[in-house]
Amino acid sequence: MGIFLFYIILLHSQALALTPLKKNKFIYLEDFSYIIKEEDTLTDLAVTFKVGYQALLLANPGVDPWVPDPGTKIIIPKKILIPPEFILNQNRYIIINLPEMRLYYFERGKFKVFPIGVGDEGKLTPAGKYLIVRKKEKPTWYPPESIRAEDPTLPEVVPPGPENPMGDYALYLDRGLYAIHGTNKPYSIGRRTTHGCFRLYPEDIEYVYKKVPLKTPVYVIYEPYKVAIEGKSIYLQAFPDIENKIKNPLPYILQKIEALISKDFTYKIDLLKLDKILENPDGLVHKIGTVKRKASSF
Repeated sequence: MGIFLFYIILLHSQALALTPLKKNKFIYLEDFSYIIKEEDTLTDLAVTFKVGYQALLLANPGVDPWVPDPGTKIIIPKKILIPPEFILNQNRYIIINLPEMRLYYFERGKFKVFPIGVGDEGKLTPAGKYLIVRKKEKPTWYPPESIRAEDPTLPEVVPPGPENPMGDYALYLDRGLYAIHGTNKPYSIGRRTTHGCFRLYPEDIEYVYKKVPLKTPVYVIYEPYKVAIEGKSIYLQAFPDIENKIKNPLPYILQKIEALISKDFTYKIDLLKLDKILENPDGLVHKIGTVKRKASSF
């Protein structure tokens, strides 16, 4: 147990370090495996390994989240595909991908990614550009009337403390009543449980709060299908289309691939593999095809 705890501490300390972006590289970090022990649940393991709950479920289909069989090997999903459109010519910015339930923080050619909780059905934050306009440590929560209408037992004001759902840190956005904040319910990370705000694990929001200055742009996007070409391989990281916005994902993905390939190259896709991924998106990074230079026409 001592070795296991040391490993968790080491893993999290490494995770808090910014990862350098490299030219023509779009796949970062690595998944790893874990053997289920007695009394483990996927809910607890998500918190332990600081991954989103739904991400852990997607990566391990068929595993009972509450009573997984001891000895079962599961995947802890950490590998990330960062598509070219995520890499902007800006010193510092945040991208929040709603279907992925992850927040990306970019700083001078480096990045860090965090699992988040997002808006419940009908309460998802509108996509678009926002700015961080206020920061508050030990925030007070003023439940909006819409939330108090759902739960009349809520007080008008919730002071800082263990009952405050915003946790210990909050970064407020310039539109709506949206904020990036902590939580007093870490098991809610990686789920659709908010009224539009973005929840982070307590350790993660503390890091973001201390790193991110006012006026930092926040780009909220809706992208369930991330595509990149690294070397001669085409990769896809697919997530459930939680709002059913993309009616025909196959042509949508092929169009994204074609936009990444120059006129001197052609590509080949494993359509059976792609169809299988689209039928059951698992949030993992998959190689789905290859690119090659066109034969000379001389």
